Amino acid sequence: MHASKDPLHGITLEKILEALVAHHGWHGLAARVEIRCFMFDPSITSSLKFLRRTPWARAKVEQLYRELVRQS
Repeated sequence: MHASKDPLHGITLEKILEALVAHHGWHGLAARVEIRCFMFDPSITSSLKFLRRTPWARAKVEQLYRELVRQS
């Protein structure tokens, strides 16, 4: 069986977001990806809703997660 080298393989957007918030906090995440759902009254639920509808924001979050995994 061939294992995927993509760190996003098999991980949900919710888990990605939880890992980023745990590592950077909401303030740090908002500084890296400037979107309102990270800056004002942030929550996992509101952020997931926005990211699922907004491909450019999701791409930025996924890239930030890839960088986090690479550093680990």
